[in-house]
Amino acid sequence: MVVSCETRGEILKQFKRNIADCNLIDDSDDYIVKWLVARDFDLDQAEKMLRRSVEWRRANRVDEILDQWEPPVALVKYYPMSIIGNDKFYCPVSVVAFGKADWRGILQSVSKTDYLRYLTYMAETNYVLMRKNSLLTGKPVTLQTFIIDMDGLSMRQMSYKPFREVGLEAIKISEANYPESLRRVFIINAPKVFTFVFSMVKPFLHQATLDKISVFGFDRNEWSVALLKEIDADQLPVYYGGTMTDSNGDSKCSSKVNMGEKVPSSYYLDVGRSVPKDDMTFFILTRGTKKKFEFKVVAANSTLKWEFMTEEGDIGFRVYYYVKNENEKVDVVSNARLESHLMMQEGEIVCTRPAIYVVQFDNSYSYFSSKKIWYRVIVDLPSLDKSD
Repeated sequence: MVVSCETRGEILKQFKRNIADCNLIDDSDDYIVKWLVARDFDLDQAEKMLRRSVEWRRANRVDEILDQWEPPVALVKYYPMSIIGNDKFYCPVSVVAFGKADWRGILQSVSKTDYLRYLTYMAETNYVLMRKNSLLTGKPVTLQTFIIDMDGLSMRQMSYKPFREVGLEAIKISEANYPESLRRVFIINAPKVFTFVFSMVKPFLHQATLDKISVFGFDRNEWSVALLKEIDADQLPVYYGGTMTDSNGDSKCSSKVNMGEKVPSSYYLDVGRSVPKDDMTFFILTRGTKKKFEFKVVAANSTLKWEFMTEEGDIGFRVYYYVKNENEKVDVVSNARLESHLMMQEGEIVCTRPAIYVVQFDNSYSYFSSKKIWYRVIVDLPSLDKSD
């Protein structure tokens, strides 16, 4: 839909009135308009998207993540994304050494929950950097640039099912909660197998995101010229066509850029058959079915906590809520298959509003196997201590 500048201005004014009650991390027009752009200036859809994201942030304590959550060491040391500088518009530039990363090792060293939380942690880190750049320059900086290096990518990496699943889930979270955050994405050294990867990802990306992506093969002259049009040479390692080196002359700037290393097995989680706790109960979920547990939450900011395991095979898990007389279900934890037969699954969310919260176990994808599920789910009321 083509919307004139004048009409966009009026829509923005109305949108700001509609969401005046929302507690936003940034109340600037540059931030608020992102949600409209992501929904083609459809007021109702943009408001629904923004309100869901605000609730997602509160439920998952995203505003406190940088201060109160300590990422697993394996992710800090081996996740292949590094901020190296700024582009010509003062937007942070990150290098992702995607192709050479040890994705199997990373995902065998952390839980799926921690992996996804770390991506949120990194997104919030970049947002803080953007705000700092805004203050330094006196100009709005609300976007970021990525260089995604596919050198070393293999079908073996892409055939690893847990990586494909968590990757798609990460894209969904990013698109739903960090809209219009990209200025440019340069995918370089893309091998033929990348076509397979991109075909899986494209359906989950908004067209506005796809328009910002440029894909290059192994022609270094071609992609380095493209990078230098957007990024000054002193903000790029020599390895990527710039002039930046480490103090020892390292052209890859290894002190700043994680170029992808094998994760030592000493970081791997000690997985095996989990043992149910004394306060757990169980049920049998037959093949091809789902089971829901409903919890009526009457006090906003209550905490819904869960832990569960299966004796054999993974299980789908989802948490959502609904309000009676409102014809809508709102996901708080999107449905995902978890390897609950290998490790105990634990988590919690803040119930941002009084509603019926539903914890759902999903075995609908299994044509042959029933699952024995041990679980414990509780709701803790919010603290009455006003000093908290």
